[in-house]
Amino acid sequence: MSDLESVKKLRSTTGAGFKDCNSALKEASGDLDKAIEILRIKGVSKASKKMSRDANEGLISIFGDEKKTSIIEINCETDFVAKNDDFLNFSKEIGEINNSVKSDLDKLNNSKMRNGSTVSQNLIDLIAKIGEKITIGRLKTIENSNLKVFTYNHSIVKDNLSKLGVIVSLEFDKSSKDIEQFGRQISMHIAASNPMVVEKKDLKDDIIKKENEIIKEELKNLGKPQEIVEKISLGKINKFKEDNSLLTQDWVMDPKLKVEEVLNKIDSKSLKIKDFIRIKIGE
Repeated sequence: MSDLESVKKLRSTTGAGFKDCNSALKEASGDLDKAIEILRIKGVSKASKKMSRDANEGLISIFGDEKKTSIIEINCETDFVAKNDDFLNFSKEIGEINNSVKSDLDKLNNSKMRNGSTVSQNLIDLIAKIGEKITIGRLKTIENSNLKVFTYNHSIVKDNLSKLGVIVSLEFDKSSKDIEQFGRQISMHIAASNPMVVEKKDLKDDIIKKENEIIKEELKNLGKPQEIVEKISLGKINKFKEDNSLLTQDWVMDPKLKVEEVLNKIDSKSLKIKDFIRIKIGE
């Protein structure tokens, strides 16, 4: 096999650049297997050097069915790479694997991909090939036999890959056109309104405490007396709870209504919003 043919075969096997393949073959004295190992070691080194950078671009992958659906964030440094075919293919396959392991990050990293290598090894190889920091970010699976999962992708790049993804689960006894429509609409509402929780009672105490401290500090800086600070801050914190709880948000389809009013109008006393997650790249 000529030197050029060896380089071509090594490039085809590893996806590395011509210069790196040529250099690895020389270091390995023409041994392809050794050259592959050299490139992997160099890939790990290159990847570790890039991990200090910011990775605020990327894609959201949603995969599953109406009973079990998963969402995962795959980050990179630039939008250009987010549209790269290698990155797109990696993200799509990662989404499928993530659903099969129910968003268990350790299991995901150790899962084999179609090429026979683990997710973590493919990630290192992709970083070395593309030349950007790539990381696996937020991930979650919603699963329950008594629920139905609805999804929404905003700013779709390809197939089920987008810049913003939502999965939401509803619980009900019997399906209807109204429930199906509500499921689609509530997922779009969540994408637009970005609630923190389903109900006000679900807001964590530390979040409320922190927000209250910020509100009071702002009012004090305006020179308000203490008794006025306490009164105004109470109203503001109640508004904060309403704005960040899904059921008390203004319905995006008709802002005159609250989400809970729309839900209560549907002819199904058993209908409940059980869980949701919203992930947007860069947030």
